[in-house]
Amino acid sequence: MGNLYEMIQTLCTQRGIRPGRLCDETGLSRGLMTDLKMGRKKSVSAETAQKIAAYFGVSVGYLLGHDAAQTDILDEVDVAFYGEFKELDEEQKETVRDMVRLMRSRRLSEREK
Repeated sequence: MGNLYEMIQTLCTQRGIRPGRLCDETGLSRGLMTDLKMGRKKSVSAETAQKIAAYFGVSVGYLLGHDAAQTDILDEVDVAFYGEFKELDEEQKETVRDMVRLMRSRRLSEREK
C-alpha cells in the first residue's frame, strides 16, 4: 500500500492544511493520524479511505498508492450521490459537477489566504 500517512501528509501540504484539520473536517479521530504517523497502523477501513480521498478530491487508489495520477473529485461526487445522482439527466449531473468544482475552488482559495 505504500506509506498512507506520507500520502496524507503530502496532500495536506499541497493544500496548506494540517492533518488535524483533516480530522476535524471529516470527523476522523486524531488518534488515527497519530497511529498512522507512528506506524502503529498501516491501513484504514474502506470507509475511512473513501472519506479521506473525497476530502482531497483524489481516488482511493491514488490515496493508497495504487494509481499514478490524481483523479478529479467529480468521480467521488458520482459515488457519494449515487442514489439521487443516477436519476438525474446528463445536464443536471453536469450542473452538480459545476457546483462541486466551484465549491472546491473556493475552499482551496480560502486555505491559501
